[in-house]
Amino acid sequence: MIAAVLEDYDSSWSEDAIATIVGISLAQETFSAEDLRNAIRTPPRSAQYGAAFRNAQAQGLIVAVGYRQSTTKTRNNGSHKLWRRKQEGGGHGSGS
Repeated sequence: MIAAVLEDYDSSWSEDAIATIVGISLAQETFSAEDLRNAIRTPPRSAQYGAAFRNAQAQGLIVAVGYRQSTTKTRNNGSHKLWRRKQEGGGHGSGS
């Protein structure tokens, strides 16, 4: 029973994360996992942030465009990916 509830929560979080990534991509030219972390509830497992970005990329919604230094204290100034919305039509800068 508990496993089923957690699975539903995981699935719900993942769906919400993709929708949030799309929303962020429409509001900002570039964004990172920090933006997602600030915009959504905490996932069941911290690795789900990365999985959400991989899923959004696989769905053709976003493309990686570089790296920047993290401002999250627990990341100790580590780098993380920057993303942007994938352009329609596959033209210049589309990431295709």
